[in-house]
Amino acid sequence: MENRDLIIIGAGPAGLSAGIHTAWFGFEALIIEERIPGGLAAEIPLLENYPGISEGISGAKLIDRMVAQCKADQIEMHQLEKTIKLNLEGKEKIVETDKSKYTTNSLIIASGRHSRKLNIPGEDEFYGKGVSYCAVCDGPFFRNKKVTVIGEGYQAAEIAIYLSEFASVVVLVCLRPIIEVEKILIERLTAQKMEVLVNMQVKEIKGDTKVKSVVLSDKQTGNTKEIETDGVFFQLQEIPNSKLAKEAGIRVDEKDYIIVDEKAKTNIDGVHAVGDVTNHPVKQVITAVAQAAVAANDIIRKRWDI
Repeated sequence: MENRDLIIIGAGPAGLSAGIHTAWFGFEALIIEERIPGGLAAEIPLLENYPGISEGISGAKLIDRMVAQCKADQIEMHQLEKTIKLNLEGKEKIVETDKSKYTTNSLIIASGRHSRKLNIPGEDEFYGKGVSYCAVCDGPFFRNKKVTVIGEGYQAAEIAIYLSEFASVVVLVCLRPIIEVEKILIERLTAQKMEVLVNMQVKEIKGDTKVKSVVLSDKQTGNTKEIETDGVFFQLQEIPNSKLAKEAGIRVDEKDYIIVDEKAKTNIDGVHAVGDVTNHPVKQVITAVAQAAVAANDIIRKRWDI
């Protein structure tokens, strides 16, 4: 088994930041990422609340900068390597992947979240044929076409506004009684003269070789309507990637988010968790980066007995 000073699971903003912070103090960190760096943050069309970048920046560009900084700091990163098991019983933690086994005294879990599905008729059938979970990835393919965005909050509003740059018609479908978003997003939705439907239930996605329409039902009246659309973009509340951590004995809350304290420590000594996988109430890039800095500082202080 290979040993590292620190192992970080996940290469989103939290994981990359944790690597950068610990590298400054000479730690030999290994970042393990199941896919490619970025996670859900790479799908943000425009990040406007990140300090120091007043003009805004896409999530993908911010991730590219973080990855470049990791490379400059010579941080070891393994992409397309899936963590399959954690053994956290002893002081020396064991991280098993589909390619190798590693040991470490310090582990940071930054595994993030994944998109939730509605599991309605047509959702799986038309995935990649009009159904999408990533507007930044697929939005440009719907230029001058009709699209429908289905979600629950500000993320859906942001994606609807982003897609209006390409699509001829955008319909925003909110599953809740009201759409709770910032004032600036309401103003932009209004400026786009976008149709917004609230308190809806999605019954079915129809089509032939690709999406043709989506069937909706009003939760209050029970009335149904079918709207023509070329694409359906889901922006639903995400699910934390905490299954392995939970199986290894790490405490999670009722929604399966990893429970951490003010230092990002879990209930197991030597194991921290940061970013969207934790029970931190604010799920934003800036809070993920801040949590990573706090966790890194705690690990450094403990290692040096400060």
